Amino acid sequence: MMNSIGLIELGSIAAGFNTADAMLKAANVQILLSRSICSGKYIVMVGGDVAAVQASVDSGAAVSNGSVVDTFLIPNVHPDVFPAISGTGKAEMLGSLGIIESFSVASLIEGADAAAKAANVTLLEIRLAMALGGKAFLTMTGDVAAVEAAVEAGAHVVAQKGLLVNKVVIPSPRPELLTEIV
Repeated sequence: MMNSIGLIELGSIAAGFNTADAMLKAANVQILLSRSICSGKYIVMVGGDVAAVQASVDSGAAVSNGSVVDTFLIPNVHPDVFPAISGTGKAEMLGSLGIIESFSVASLIEGADAAAKAANVTLLEIRLAMALGGKAFLTMTGDVAAVEAAVEAGAHVVAQKGLLVNKVVIPSPRPELLTEIV
């Protein structure tokens, strides 16, 4: 049963391939994402049950040769996270716009999960490090109070790791802004 995800973000592409291999060999997990990202980093995300994902992340970190930038394990990941990562998160109606920006992919995905669990918002997109200098950002929509609560919850998770770049809530975004997001 795939109810959790784990990710290792590395500062080396070569270490990324080795880490991905170790993660897959360590436990019964499925690779969800394994690729190079901007600024010469590499990310490996796996899914499975909590114990398998934990074993996989631990094994990957152990062989990473000091290249780990950030990691996470999210048990019971919010279902809106996956469509947001793939850029297919859609809202029936756009309300307030919330944005969280991070220096790392891993912390941003953790923040997205926390935001989605904190309030009734729709995650629109989690943009991961491509053409962003290795940074990542999340966009979400909902009513003003929900977006404010979600942005605070998600930004708090990112800030705890010292990786928060910025957070913004725009109560009534101009429609032109949304062409960049959806």
